[in-house]
Amino acid sequence: MTTESTTQRDEVLRLAHEADVKFIRLWFTDILGHLKGFAITVNDLEEALDRGVGFDGSAIDGFARHHESDMRAYPDPSTFTLLPWRPRQNAVARMFCDIRHQRGQTFLGDPRYVLKRNLEKAEALGYTYNVGAELEFFYLQNSHTPELLDSNGYFDQLSSYPATELRRDTVLHLGEMGIPVKYSHHEGAPSQHEIDLEYTNALTMADNILTAKLVVKELALLQNVYATFMPKPVSGINGSGLHLHQSLFRDETNGFFDPDDEQYLSQLGKKFIAGLIAHAPEITLVTNQWVNSYKRLIPGFEAPIYVSWTHVNRSDLIRVPTYEPGTETSLRIEYRSPDPACNPYLAFSVMLAAGLKGIEDDYQIPPPVVGNVLEMSPQRRQSLGLKTLPTSLGEAISLAESSELMYESLGDHVFNSLIANKQMEWEDYRSQVTDYEVSRYLSTL
Repeated sequence: MTTESTTQRDEVLRLAHEADVKFIRLWFTDILGHLKGFAITVNDLEEALDRGVGFDGSAIDGFARHHESDMRAYPDPSTFTLLPWRPRQNAVARMFCDIRHQRGQTFLGDPRYVLKRNLEKAEALGYTYNVGAELEFFYLQNSHTPELLDSNGYFDQLSSYPATELRRDTVLHLGEMGIPVKYSHHEGAPSQHEIDLEYTNALTMADNILTAKLVVKELALLQNVYATFMPKPVSGINGSGLHLHQSLFRDETNGFFDPDDEQYLSQLGKKFIAGLIAHAPEITLVTNQWVNSYKRLIPGFEAPIYVSWTHVNRSDLIRVPTYEPGTETSLRIEYRSPDPACNPYLAFSVMLAAGLKGIEDDYQIPPPVVGNVLEMSPQRRQSLGLKTLPTSLGEAISLAESSELMYESLGDHVFNSLIANKQMEWEDYRSQVTDYEVSRYLSTL
């Protein structure tokens, strides 16, 4: 154990004692990004920090293969924080965990490890990968039918009880947990809301997204409201996205900023964009991993469809927000296709891999699109060489299956488990007869 980790370990034990912590929730995700975990008491915290805690991985999606169900969860002491909505007497804390085999070997199916491995590649090139996130979601009456709570729209300030109070409390609770929120507001669709998490290193941001989703859901349930991160819960209105703002830093210097470029975007940033553009269709299985994800990626609802980039419009897949003088560290790339139901560890992994591929192999960036790509004629889009994102989960699976970048960035275990899982979901979906089909065809065919 290093001196730094020993110090963090001792600090966690001290904080747990001072805060009257009784229970510690140990968190991790399956390959699909579902938050999993179990609780230990403070009496077992020291041993957990030193030796990990054993558990059965056989019921966790993408974890166990036939004979290797015994796993150990090793809490990351840097992620220790109290859950502020729980009682302060006999308080509850949480820690994210790294998953290993019983004898301590790295478990290659752990999504958090997958991201760490990709971040190490960036670090070997001298870069820190930073991410900011715009997290969109809906508040609904219940989890059974998508009954909306309000009819408000983008940035509306009309009272929408209890949503306004829930958003406020969520921001306050996240702040107490050390997760700063930059903005929060009502989004464009009725009952849709957004919380923007301030940028930080990618591993911390992935942890923060999972934490924010849980806080949103927990506080909603306390008010008998249901919060959903389903990409498209209601037909005819906008779906929910997870717009991701990305940059590469060398120490304190933003590698995407160039004061001599007309738009202040460096060659490094342009090659990163070129990598994302080249590999966007094949990584969409990770950034948009559900059948329902592709109900959002359709024309007319502020979600990208075409693989394009721009400095202005919000209809493109990639946007470079306008630079404001004196804010060099804020120059960034916004990637707009992911939805909040993705696994952020894997989404960050494949996006970073695509961007680094563009840098390492000297990809050339196409010209930025001028005008609204959604309003162009098919001939105009074809003349610009614009590709499209997959239009269904089945198409996304086909593109991902043959992707060398996906295989290398996810690793053999996660890649094969994810493909197998998504194939089962797609076949199950294709075999269903939907209400739409019955109402459209039964009486006429």
